Amino acid sequence: FKMFPFSIYLCHPNLESPLCCPPDSSESLKFYNLEDLMGTSHFRPEEEIDPLSDKLKEMQKFFKLKVTGTLNKETLEVMKKPRCGVPDVAAYSTFEGKPKWQKNKLTYRIVNYTPDMSIPEVDESIKKALQVWANVTPLRFTRINKGIADIMISFATRVHGDAQPFDGPQGTLAHAFAPSPSSGIGGDAHFDDDELFTLGSSKGPVLFLVAAHEFGHSLGLSHSDVRGALMFPTYSFTDPDSFSLSSDDIRGIQSLYGLTDSEPDCRNLVWDAVTTFKGETMFFKDRFFWRRSPSTSAAQVLIKSFWPSAPDNIDAAYEDPVQDKLFLFKGKQVWAFKDKNLEPGYPKPLSSFGLPASVTKVDAAVHNKNSGKTLLFFDIYYYSYDEKEKKIDKGNPKRLENGFPGLTGEVTAAHMSNSNIYLFSGANLFEFSSSNRNLLRLLKSDHFLPC
Repeated sequence: FKMFPFSIYLCHPNLESPLCCPPDSSESLKFYNLEDLMGTSHFRPEEEIDPLSDKLKEMQKFFKLKVTGTLNKETLEVMKKPRCGVPDVAAYSTFEGKPKWQKNKLTYRIVNYTPDMSIPEVDESIKKALQVWANVTPLRFTRINKGIADIMISFATRVHGDAQPFDGPQGTLAHAFAPSPSSGIGGDAHFDDDELFTLGSSKGPVLFLVAAHEFGHSLGLSHSDVRGALMFPTYSFTDPDSFSLSSDDIRGIQSLYGLTDSEPDCRNLVWDAVTTFKGETMFFKDRFFWRRSPSTSAAQVLIKSFWPSAPDNIDAAYEDPVQDKLFLFKGKQVWAFKDKNLEPGYPKPLSSFGLPASVTKVDAAVHNKNSGKTLLFFDIYYYSYDEKEKKIDKGNPKRLENGFPGLTGEVTAAHMSNSNIYLFSGANLFEFSSSNRNLLRLLKSDHFLPC
């Protein structure tokens, strides 16, 4: 199997140079990897380039342009856009022969670093880019610091030992190699260190986005013709905190590696957390949540596909509609989101709620919009938190057996609906009146989410 790297190209339209990219035809041919069809980088008369014309027609069809087979203005404009390597003509596409890793546990190594970002920023960008693919497949990535990894990641300039030299600033961003058991370079990803990589700025290519795209190639994906897909050939800036993998990318990678391991069935689950969010009810379990509205049936979603900065396996969640925020708890920390965006300064420690150090996690949380109070459950106690005053009410904590008589077992999740408080305890659901805390009914945990 012959290995070909796939490269990303970037133009910086906001920089001071008068042109985003060189306008001449020879540069455009090189940009689209059409140069070899000419036999030289010099532009030739139209009658001499029939093979190129066919390739241009393929490219125009791919980008949904008027198919002419000539380098017209519309085609040149597309060529000037930031993009990656060789196009493919399919929704999602895999390399010829569908090369893939024959194992699900892969290693990666960051060989060196770019000076553009701090070491922790590079580490996190690479880790997050790999996690994009791990979230939807059985693939798991482990970092090693020495030796040969499955995916070797390096920053280099110009000639760097793989017969595919980089071209300096504002050109090729990176290239990666498809999996190959017979090639030591298979799966590796190289980044052009003449570029100004950023953590999340539109002033330069975002390393996370470039890496996530390249790792798609490292895993066996080629390009997609679906605009908005990560594997679409052209690079465009997206806020990393709001990024989510498209359904086309997911179908592509799952065609190679299958679905995620042990996707939970919502029947008979013990929920990690339950909350409302913008008119929907959300049920959390492991890396997933089910969302349900009065007019739609339940849909299973990956947590990170909706809130990229959120943790998996959360302990508790609640919505404060006055602040228009969603709070997620895990361990000794809390995350706050407005829509899909993590609020500045988060995650914060539980002490930001006024909870004592003895509270090592929040087992469940529920907000009462009528009183403006949020109940935070821990072990056999609960705390009442005043959202307006931003402090725990006096006289707290209180024992569960006193505040919710009739409750048996620990509280694993909590929810409020129609002015009643519902406490989940394993497979059981206890319905209490929010006014007098009388136990009204004992239900099953799938009461709100019949599967």
